[in-house]
Amino acid sequence: MARYPVHIAVMGAALMAPLSQQVAAQNPDRVLSVELNSLEPSQAGCRLSFVAASTLESDVEKVAYEMVLFDARGMVERITVFDFRDLPAGKTRVRQFDLSGAECAAISRILVNDAKSCTGPGLDPAACMRRLRTATRSTVAFSD
Repeated sequence: MARYPVHIAVMGAALMAPLSQQVAAQNPDRVLSVELNSLEPSQAGCRLSFVAASTLESDVEKVAYEMVLFDARGMVERITVFDFRDLPAGKTRVRQFDLSGAECAAISRILVNDAKSCTGPGLDPAACMRRLRTATRSTVAFSD
């Protein structure tokens, strides 16, 4: 009889492990949103302004995305990592990035290649890509 409580505890732990994945599946509207809000020339080249927000269950302590920027001919202009730092749950942040030597008018689209960093309490590292929603208010489109 002593085995049953141990088996139950082991089964309970095994069932709890994917709980964050189950919560995510039950809340598909819980996302990380990244909106390209504007591009403007800067002294360095081109300044990109993003509006980022999280409606995930817990705070994102650090998220950084590798993004590919394409020129008007569809050629890769550069691959870079944008560090959005922390995104507290339920909060909106504006993050700006200066691209040295880039011309804003030459950027035609952006591809989010990967999440290089995705950390937070109870956060599945894959969630920053799986739950990412992109938008734009500029002529530069996000591509899949």
